[in-house]
Amino acid sequence: MDYVVARIGRPHGIRGEVTVEVRTDDPWRRLAAGAVLRTDPAGAGPLTVRSLREHQGTLLLGFAEHADRSGAETLRDVLLLVDVDEQGDAEEDAWYPHQLAGLVAVDTAGGVLGTVADLLTGTAQDLLVVRPAAGGADVLVPFVRALVPEVDVPGGRVVVDPPGGLFPSTGADGEDG
Repeated sequence: MDYVVARIGRPHGIRGEVTVEVRTDDPWRRLAAGAVLRTDPAGAGPLTVRSLREHQGTLLLGFAEHADRSGAETLRDVLLLVDVDEQGDAEEDAWYPHQLAGLVAVDTAGGVLGTVADLLTGTAQDLLVVRPAAGGADVLVPFVRALVPEVDVPGGRVVVDPPGGLFPSTGADGEDG
């Protein structure tokens, strides 16, 4: 299955490097020199990573196929993809967005809070996107053990222990959920 590990941003310098918006928790492994990445749109690649480095808090990638700025400019907004083997890549307490999407989000008492819509990978922490059962805007829940103590993919649910006011009122008892 294809998984987006980064989105290419603007060119950096004259040697064909580009900034990347990282969408993986392990960019140093997934984007290491020598890695061959598929692209979306497919016509932009495949791309072979020539270099990976950090510059002022931003990751920069260079590709063997684009050695100058004008070549790098053609890559803006291209998504970089890897094929993930969910069994071979499995780490404890690690999930892909497609594994979580559609799971029912329940509170610690078993009350339904909503449905998981997505998992946003961030630099500081990941965010679970939950579409509330009571309606309204999606709720972003920091995907940390204190707030999401249990993920049961086979059981089709995640347990969320949200602070008061994070989810809209369920209307059942007049209190916030």
